[in-house]
Formats: sequence, C-alpha cells, structure tokens
Amino acid sequence: MLKFITISALALGLAACGETWGQRAVTGGGIGAGTGALIGALTPIGLLPGALVGGAVGAGVGAATAPRR
Repeated sequence: MLKFITISALALGLAACGETWGQRAVTGGGIGAGTGALIGALTPIGLLPGALVGGAVGAGVGAATAPRR
C-alpha cells in the first residue's frame, strides 16, 4: 500500500507541469490515467476503471494547481 501512495504522490506532484491551466489539466490527466491504470492492474479494480478515476483526479488536480515560476 505504501508503494501506491508514493506513486500517487509523485504523479500528483508532476500534475502541475504546464504554463496554462489547460496544459496542467491535460498533463495531470495523462499522468493520472497512467498511474491509475498501473494501480488498477495491480489491484482488483481493473485497468479501465483505474485509468478513468486516475485521469479524472489528475486532470482536476492539474487544473487546480498554480504554475511554478
């Protein structure tokens, strides 16, 4: 479980990559979908539900973050 938390924290930390909120939402969604699919493959959740949830969370977090300058 600690591995999943660590991977999720790293993915969410990278979700702020981009200059505009749209770029951050897209990159966050991509990173979240990949991480969600990985976690879904390793758990009974499944690939597709994991990717969908991860992508939605990643896009939301990416859009909500402010760019780092």
